[in-house]
Amino acid sequence: MRKEEKLSIIEGIAEKLVANPNFYLTDISDLNAESTAKLRRLCFSRDIELLVVKNALLRKAMERTGVDMSELYDVLKGATSIMFSETGNAPAKLIKDFRKTSARPVLKAAFIEEAAYIGDNQIDFLINVKSKNDLIGDLVALLQSPAKNVIGALQSGGHKLSGIVKTLSEREG
Repeated sequence: MRKEEKLSIIEGIAEKLVANPNFYLTDISDLNAESTAKLRRLCFSRDIELLVVKNALLRKAMERTGVDMSELYDVLKGATSIMFSETGNAPAKLIKDFRKTSARPVLKAAFIEEAAYIGDNQIDFLINVKSKNDLIGDLVALLQSPAKNVIGALQSGGHKLSGIVKTLSEREG
């Protein structure tokens, strides 16, 4: 591979790393062609991009992003593939589902919202990680709850109050 080709690949990977704040580094090396095709189809159906990369090129791309990804450098050994996703826990769920029938993919590391998670033992934790939008939705629901209770109490109180006023006006008349 010529230097220009390598630089082009590094730039392409660096752009994907910057554009996707959530990615997983996995090892799919022992999968046969049929299993690899099945994994790729599953990734496609769940909006996860799977990309097999050379470790040296990936490291250079990581260094070019301007984001500190140095914690991930130690896992860049052996075969490496990257799973890019909009949702932080989608690749973890996919890996868990796929491993019901296969020993691979093995999670080397995950990088979610600028936090690194190292090792395959993190898979169960990563499945439960909420995305930024999920957390914002939860926060909004929590903030709305007291206001809804107050409005509900005022509305029901208004009906009671009007009933009392009506009853009192009927007695006087």
